Amino acid sequence: MSHHFGDGSSISERGSSLTKRGSVLIIDDEEIIRAGCERILRPEGYEVKAAKSGSEGIRALESSSFDLVVTDLKMPDIDGIEVLVKIKEKWPDTEVIVMTGYGTVQSAVRAMKAGVFDYIEKPFSPDDLLELVRLALGRKDLPGQGREIVPSHYELGNIVGVSQAMQRVFQLIAKVAATGSTVLVTGESGTGKELVAKAIHFNGPRKEQPFIIVDCNAIPEPLIESELFGHAKGAFTGAFERKKGLMEMAAGGTIFFDEIGNLGLSTQAKLLRVLQEKEFRPIGEKKTLHADIRFVSATNKDLKTMVREGTFREDFFYRLNIFPIHIPPLRERREDIPALANHFLTKYNHEIGKDVTHISAEAMRMLFLYDWPGNARQLENIIQRAIIMCQGRTLRPEHFSSLEIPTVEEVPKTVDELKEKKRDLRIRSVEGIEKSFLMEALKRNAWNISKAASDVGMQRPNFHALMKKYNISAKQKHSPHSN
Repeated sequence: MSHHFGDGSSISERGSSLTKRGSVLIIDDEEIIRAGCERILRPEGYEVKAAKSGSEGIRALESSSFDLVVTDLKMPDIDGIEVLVKIKEKWPDTEVIVMTGYGTVQSAVRAMKAGVFDYIEKPFSPDDLLELVRLALGRKDLPGQGREIVPSHYELGNIVGVSQAMQRVFQLIAKVAATGSTVLVTGESGTGKELVAKAIHFNGPRKEQPFIIVDCNAIPEPLIESELFGHAKGAFTGAFERKKGLMEMAAGGTIFFDEIGNLGLSTQAKLLRVLQEKEFRPIGEKKTLHADIRFVSATNKDLKTMVREGTFREDFFYRLNIFPIHIPPLRERREDIPALANHFLTKYNHEIGKDVTHISAEAMRMLFLYDWPGNARQLENIIQRAIIMCQGRTLRPEHFSSLEIPTVEEVPKTVDELKEKKRDLRIRSVEGIEKSFLMEALKRNAWNISKAASDVGMQRPNFHALMKKYNISAKQKHSPHSN
């Protein structure tokens, strides 16, 4: 006989005479979900009880002990987060799985940090539920294994994103944070790669240990080995004392290589050995040190292309790319722009000490239309500047004039208008907007390219590449056409 669940999948009943494998409480206000879970779990030997509300589930826990609770996230009386918190307070040895509908992934992530084992998205297959239940109950047999991902300054909720693309990023972060896997974060400059790396570390088992950042742009190649691995006293001219390297400083924690695509082949080879052998040797020392370190890297470059071109080691790339997380550029997830803009408004309104509380609809449409070459970092800088300029309580189009976004009259009011306007803009004026963007940034910063790039939230090489694209050079500083 076959049993059918909500998504139409089925399993074969294997009888109820199997050895009991654990007791499970199902909490959901939908009868079809409760019945479906019971039909999936009972034939596999699990002892199952169901409750139709959060409060009923708490009463069941008070009268009986359960090895596992599978609870819905959204319920009318007490939601799944409250149920989870109560369970972890009163019955900390009981594992919890949260069921969630699509679009509530951020809530599920909050649940993970409150002590949940994992979450499962509806609709799910019987095999998905059985595998997760098996894993949850299996973990109870592992003494001393941490269960809780403790909230920190770098909570996942601080990474703003309502788009489906960012929801997928949240899922990946939540899944990999509790492991020790090597992670490669990719994305354009300004998309938030460092924030993702910090979220992985500070929500994982190494959260109390060091988080060491290696800026691969800032350390000259001749010094990189000494900076990473340290050196003994007298190892070379000028080595007057023993120096502890960044690898040793990161012991037990995480080392984050920002823009790892800028490392030379020689350094790549040395780091590959650390990843493979889990050990390294400071310059001039005979003793080898153990590398108990988690590796997280980030890059805005296409490492696969660099491998083909011979500028990045293929074996090193595969060692880094065990768990890839890609952050899409802001122009590909425009639905995140209002949420980010309001997040930065709240942040800098408080820091600057102003009383700016709103962004007008016209201004928001302008922000939505812009392509944001510097991504979220550029948006953050622009909002901060606008707050400083604003004399009232609302940010208006004139506060964003430096972006040279199309005027309010040109801003579309419907999706169809937006598509047509974008097509027209790409044909006629995107180059003009980008060129004006560069010129304004240079003028604001007295034609200092490094300062201008930082001002708009771009890496200097990317900013300089755009200058070359439009034939802009420092020689134009005194040109009458540059004013």
